[in-house]
Amino acid sequence: MLAVACLLASVSLAGVAQAQPKAEPRPQNEYPVATDARIEQSGETVRLTMMLSASVAVDAWVQAAPDRVIVELPSTNFQIQPSARRSAGFVSGYRYGLFTADKARIIIDLSHPASIAKAVVKTVRGGFGELTIELKKTARADFLAEAGKMLKPSSTIPAPAPAAKTAGETRHTIVIDPGHGGIDPGATVAAIAEKVVVLAFGKALKEQLEANGRYRVVMTRDDDRFVSLGDRVQIGRGEQADLFISIHADSLTQAQEVRGATVYTRSERATDAEAARLAAKENEADAVAGLESSEELQDVAGILMDLARRETRTFTGVFARNLVEKLGGSIKMHKIPLRSARFWVLSAPDVPSVLIELGYMSSPKDAELLNSPEWRGKAVTAVSAAIEDYFARERASVGKAAENRN
Repeated sequence: MLAVACLLASVSLAGVAQAQPKAEPRPQNEYPVATDARIEQSGETVRLTMMLSASVAVDAWVQAAPDRVIVELPSTNFQIQPSARRSAGFVSGYRYGLFTADKARIIIDLSHPASIAKAVVKTVRGGFGELTIELKKTARADFLAEAGKMLKPSSTIPAPAPAAKTAGETRHTIVIDPGHGGIDPGATVAAIAEKVVVLAFGKALKEQLEANGRYRVVMTRDDDRFVSLGDRVQIGRGEQADLFISIHADSLTQAQEVRGATVYTRSERATDAEAARLAAKENEADAVAGLESSEELQDVAGILMDLARRETRTFTGVFARNLVEKLGGSIKMHKIPLRSARFWVLSAPDVPSVLIELGYMSSPKDAELLNSPEWRGKAVTAVSAAIEDYFARERASVGKAAENRN
């Protein structure tokens, strides 16, 4: 695998856009604060307002398929009350959060086409700002025409730039990918967002792996920001990762009794309908944030790329089975603990990649455990043990090959 990966890196990584320098975010306590969200309907008009601690610039446009309004403003600390009303008239809901290091977004979902009558921040007494987004019903043809005119570039998010892998680095590189983030909360149950749960797990796993000094650990995100699916894959490839581990927590609206962790690998055909459902949902992460993108992986290395894919599948399978075994000895697993489907985030042809669904946030018992430091410690230890065993087998196979040559 190492020889193929090195050759492939020299050929194909030249065709992968390198990570852009990451804009250093300001401390969150320096962001403008948004509070007092209100949404109301008056005839064929729906108005969303928020109070801001400062007056800021705002931009807004409509986007079709799915129909929504995207509002962009500087990085903002949203302190919206959980009880705030989230829908009115043809607005079926809205969400908000960080989009890049220096931008935030509010995404308003529409059940009927609408035009933007007003998108302004008015300075009010005391230097505060009042954000007003006013929407009016419109015809489908007019909405589509406006969406076409206002189409924004889809690739506006620079990938986070982790510390470069230095020459002579002998440690194995592991990329930990906490799912969702920023404008994309993931599954949300009882005001607990998936993005928060998986980030806490990712940080704990990173800390434990780094403690023994044998691994170089990179995280696709280490704070509450959005990272596109393509950038997550790019980080794994650009870092020449030896393992890529994506962390998630599922939710089912009508099956609260379903529980347990599941390990997923990538395949073109899903093992079952549940795996296909989950992959489809996770592959929509970019759309949730208002990005128009599609899964594209340029095959620039021909036969070499195919060889890498086959070897990667083999190594992925070995690690995934070991991961199921180790997790099963420590935490509750789903009745079908190992599955596969066409997950975009697992698409790197030269990086063994798995996705771990830690449990179901829709299950009261799983939700309790997912927020338990004690449970998290057990699960992190199990994942760490699986990683250690995986590389121990690799070291053993390399040693055996050396003995045979002698």
